[in-house]
Amino acid sequence: MLMGRQFFGTDGIRGKTNAGVMTAATAMKVGQAAGTRFMRGSHQHRVVIGKDTRLSGYMLENALVAGFTSVGMDVILLGPLPTPAVALLTRELRADVGVMISASHNPYEDNGIKLFGPDGFKLSDEDELAIEAMLAQDLPLAPSDSIGRARRIEDARGRYIHAVKSALPHDVRFDGLKIVVDCANGAAYQVAPSAVWELGAEVIAVGVSPNGKNINDRCGSTHLDLVKETVVASGADIGIALDGDADRLIVVDEQGETVDGDQLMALIGTQMAARGQLRGGAIVATVMSNLGLERYLAAQGLDLIRAKVGDRYVLEAMKAGGYNVGGEQSGHMILLDHGTTGDGTVAALQVLAALVQSGKKASELLHLFDPVPQLLKNVRFAGGKPLDDPHVQAAIADAEAQLAGRGRLVIRPSGTEPVIRVMAEGDDAAKVEAVVDAICDAVKEAAHA
Repeated sequence: MLMGRQFFGTDGIRGKTNAGVMTAATAMKVGQAAGTRFMRGSHQHRVVIGKDTRLSGYMLENALVAGFTSVGMDVILLGPLPTPAVALLTRELRADVGVMISASHNPYEDNGIKLFGPDGFKLSDEDELAIEAMLAQDLPLAPSDSIGRARRIEDARGRYIHAVKSALPHDVRFDGLKIVVDCANGAAYQVAPSAVWELGAEVIAVGVSPNGKNINDRCGSTHLDLVKETVVASGADIGIALDGDADRLIVVDEQGETVDGDQLMALIGTQMAARGQLRGGAIVATVMSNLGLERYLAAQGLDLIRAKVGDRYVLEAMKAGGYNVGGEQSGHMILLDHGTTGDGTVAALQVLAALVQSGKKASELLHLFDPVPQLLKNVRFAGGKPLDDPHVQAAIADAEAQLAGRGRLVIRPSGTEPVIRVMAEGDDAAKVEAVVDAICDAVKEAAHA
């Protein structure tokens, strides 16, 4: 979590349900605090609330409704929809705030609350800190005649499908393509297969039978065996895999090989550059994106801007520098021309359009560069600050000297647990492994000193 925060982490509030911060009582208080924070101006205020398919979504949704209506804000319930759909409909419905109830790629026992401002962007640190402070206060409730109302809208899915299809030119069709769509039994289980089918493809949908407990369970972008097996067994042209709230995308080619976020950014970015649509001559990624991506973009005359890990930091760098394409190796794809947050379905349609227009097989089109050997290891520690230890600093300095000019080293403490993440990459796989192991050993020794 971010320093000094009890509730908000790097992506809203998240935790195990009915334990710690993720309770109905907390959700109601968040509704009251966020409602109070965004009660600006004299108009009738409203919030839109979407969710993924977790069992606890019903509990948290009702608690949030109670919180928002108790301070006088009207509620529009969207039902199960992707996170980017909530961001979109917050703007479309002229709402003052948007809420997504989801723990993304986590198992069903976890849940989370993500908040969006009226512009459809995730909240600023300033707004999150203000809401966090209000959670400890007794907030004024609305008079009896000013309590908010709640209603559910039935066409939210159709509105979102129309929006994601509008991100493509009208003459693009997917006729003749056989596409496996894995929705992780999550928020996109209805909209993603529908959007792809409406564009003319034959769709084989998997991970589309949510029961409240099977979200991300051996399916979706973090568990690719299902989509890989289905693509190969069905002779499909390509597979797309989303996570629980459908803000990230991993692709599988017709041979069942993984295409990660780095390759997808390379494809989308260079294709947009060729059309004169890539702003700033650069793509924004994180410190974890492969050196192979950086070298590939450089060969195309494009830059790679690196941000801290987390899609909020990618977005901050994009907005600050005026860039319109960014993402993470893990599959977050932020295309600011088409939305305000990561959108796996929009990114998937861009990839599918490129496949149609190229006339190539996915295996030919999507592997644009060879990643350099990359190794990430996590070292757990009990306390203290191992990275301040002189022996650890000496090991890091030695590793940097060994990799100089032919690799990269990224060492960072986890934002949510007592873990040091050690990542190195370079042209020599044996050297990469050796420097990672040396640093990990030094951290372990320092942690037990």
